[in-house]
Amino acid sequence: MKTLIKDITNIQTGLFAKPTDKGEVVYLQSKHFDENGKLLGELHPDLLANSISEKHLLKDGDVLFAAKGTKNFAAVYENQNPAAVASTSFFVLRPTDNKIIPEYLSWFLNHPETQKLIKDNARGTAIPSIRKTVLEDLEISIPSIEKQRTVIKLSALVRKENELRMKILQQRKQLIDQQIINAIK
Repeated sequence: MKTLIKDITNIQTGLFAKPTDKGEVVYLQSKHFDENGKLLGELHPDLLANSISEKHLLKDGDVLFAAKGTKNFAAVYENQNPAAVASTSFFVLRPTDNKIIPEYLSWFLNHPETQKLIKDNARGTAIPSIRKTVLEDLEISIPSIEKQRTVIKLSALVRKENELRMKILQQRKQLIDQQIINAIK
């Protein structure tokens, strides 16, 4: 079944706020993620809760899409993280249809073909930006929940394989470098 993203999600922009040294809520920014949408390290609350509307607090399963800059990725917010809001760098996609799981939506948005389509529609030269309508009008194929879970598992295995391959290459290089140093001495 194919449908438009706007028909299966609510999309809202992130919140503009000025982080402080201490707070109760995390202000998620692009710098908190790598290019694949994986969180970098531990999150520290840096906004006061009383200054934030309930509608901006992220919920388990919200999909964050980095819409500003050259690093356009999607990531799923999980409740295991501290209470958080997304910055204006993000669109927050909240699935409204139980026929799609957030991880599949994130996978779709991160897929190279989707990324090409999104980047082809970016606006701005200094800081490229994706308009909300570009996301809303993306057509997504929604297989059964079982097939969505299979896609997510396969994608995770491919990612893990690539990480292991990179570790092997790094260790091999270190070994060869050490052997060269030993041979020179």
